[in-house]
Amino acid sequence: MNPARNLPISGVYCAAATSVLSSGEPDHAAFAIHAKSLLEEGCDGIALLGTTGEANSFSIAQRQDLLSRVIASGVAPQRLMPGTSQTNVADSVALTRHAVEAGVAATVILPPFYYKGVSDEGLFRFYAELIEGVASDDLRIVLYHIPPIAQVGLSLELVGRLLESFPGIVIGIKDSSGKLESMQAFANAFENFSVLSGADPFMLPLLRSGGAGCITSSSNLIANHLRLVFDNWHDASRAAEVDNAQSRIEAWRNLSNAYVQLPTIKAMLARRRNNEGWTRVRPPLVALNEIECNDVWAQMAALEEQDNG
Repeated sequence: MNPARNLPISGVYCAAATSVLSSGEPDHAAFAIHAKSLLEEGCDGIALLGTTGEANSFSIAQRQDLLSRVIASGVAPQRLMPGTSQTNVADSVALTRHAVEAGVAATVILPPFYYKGVSDEGLFRFYAELIEGVASDDLRIVLYHIPPIAQVGLSLELVGRLLESFPGIVIGIKDSSGKLESMQAFANAFENFSVLSGADPFMLPLLRSGGAGCITSSSNLIANHLRLVFDNWHDASRAAEVDNAQSRIEAWRNLSNAYVQLPTIKAMLARRRNNEGWTRVRPPLVALNEIECNDVWAQMAALEEQDNG
């Protein structure tokens, strides 16, 4: 049996991009198609409205509506882990309560990121007030550690205090620090705690260190490769297949970083879903231009040929 499956939440979760209409509103129809396709392609679930999903470029009402509509389209809420944090407690409570009442598996919650250099005590109070404000036995939280973007990180000491104070509610962490040693430290420090890699290439070494899987942007495109690695990393007889899938993951991840990552992911999705509307992003991000899109699409075609060869 896969050891990761003993953890509170585990597997391949997609940090899903959000389709956008020319008006700037979320494209609910395209997103529902994408979400269902991700599950068919091998994702255990969908972490919508996170960094890749441009969550902080949408209003609270838009975020709540997107979640409600994707569930109404037929995606089971138990397969969803939306981002529900804002820079203040009240809005974070509203988003989180809405998600919990919708029946989601868990919510992914950033620390408040506007003020820099804040103490662990201040961050603890934010999470404590949020949890107490939602006041639900159904609440499950995956913490979100992404210091390169938020510029506010989560320490081992803070995570330990949250686990002690709110057992059964804080169940894991998405580590997007870009540092394997950070992910391994969280995995080694706490029992029955799900550590999910925020970078595709780190899922395999993290699983070998007691991790739970991933929540990543490239899974918008390569859930099949991530699925193979997750399902077989512990099986010595499948080592060659796992190594090959890992090399494909790294190749696709490298392409996603050819230009600014999020617009590049969306350009790649435009080709994959045969819908050029996927190239749209919300300010302050800027979509790739025609030359950049054509370059990315040509490289995608080469990677797809290699995958199928």
